[in-house]
Amino acid sequence: MFDRRLFLSAATASAAVSVFGVPAFAAGGASTEKRFVFIIQRGAADGLSAIAPVGDSAFTAQRGALAEDAASGAKLDAMFALHPSLAETAKLYSAGEALFVHAVASPYRDRSHFDGQNVLETGGTAAYRLKDGWMNRLLGLLPPAEGKALAVSSTVPMALRGMHEVSSYAPSRLPNASEDLLTRVGAMYDSDPQLHPLWQSAMETRAAAGDMAGQDGQNGAAIGALAAKLLRDDARVAMIETTGWDTHANQRGRLNGQLRGLDQTLASLKSGLGPDWANTVVLVATEFGRTARINGTGGTDHGTGSAAMLIGGAVAGGRVIGDWPGLADSALYEGRDLKPTTALDSLVAGAVAQHYALDSARTMKTLFPETQGTALAAKLVKA
Repeated sequence: MFDRRLFLSAATASAAVSVFGVPAFAAGGASTEKRFVFIIQRGAADGLSAIAPVGDSAFTAQRGALAEDAASGAKLDAMFALHPSLAETAKLYSAGEALFVHAVASPYRDRSHFDGQNVLETGGTAAYRLKDGWMNRLLGLLPPAEGKALAVSSTVPMALRGMHEVSSYAPSRLPNASEDLLTRVGAMYDSDPQLHPLWQSAMETRAAAGDMAGQDGQNGAAIGALAAKLLRDDARVAMIETTGWDTHANQRGRLNGQLRGLDQTLASLKSGLGPDWANTVVLVATEFGRTARINGTGGTDHGTGSAAMLIGGAVAGGRVIGDWPGLADSALYEGRDLKPTTALDSLVAGAVAQHYALDSARTMKTLFPETQGTALAAKLVKA
């Protein structure tokens, strides 16, 4: 036998139960109004499906069956259409709160997920050259109240690692408990006015930590709601990890679920932040794109150029920007990939500098110290 208060108090740090594989938060208060969120799409998200270049004459021939989804997506302009699973994102675009950048890539030009993600998160020009992340370096440019950061992740992602303190989930080192055990423990605390709310909060956090594609996008909605609550109450800078974007086979079904989950995350962030949404910028980006051509198993392989998103009430949206290179065979990078024409580093530095009213050159040098580029000068954030 064990004492129920001792058991739960040991397992519910910050009202979560890490001993059951449930992430636990620890974050301090913050008073600034501006929020910045980075949603990483691990696995190389297919930007050509998410933001489809339907106006390119080579699009249908290259994409085969993958091009069919674009027919029912929201038209963004004469060239691009949004994937139909991004229905809420389409509403944000119409409201001027979503901006898309196509043919974008980090400096990385090989096709290893681990190396590509390291370059994306450290802000280096090659894998493992830098030992801290660009988001952690960003915290050094912000006043202390604005530099309260957290990771919606089981561990602190590379982008947030460095000398500045961040909050994060506490990963479990024990096997996950069975649903039967969780039900029994929950029943034990039903009548306890102090411990029942803690347990309920822990279970809500556990439910929010699932796969984005699960439950018809509802997992994505839970992640967004959780992040919004923490951004309201505890932190002002956040990173949300999403996985499952590696679609080598049967891409249509898998990607539909992934994009639906992302769509619901963004919608939940907006609704959860309420009036604070007006001061929020959300960056959505991946380590590299996917091949222009559909493969023999109905999927796509590792590519180069992709698409990035800026979402939020502070975004000067309603546009797709970038220098479109085309999808004709002669225009493809190494004869197979969308050719990148916009540096992701420049986009990130430009958005951050504009959002926080920072000097663009200093921001670029701090976040991406090895690059020779400049922050994107296009208007990305409302004045």
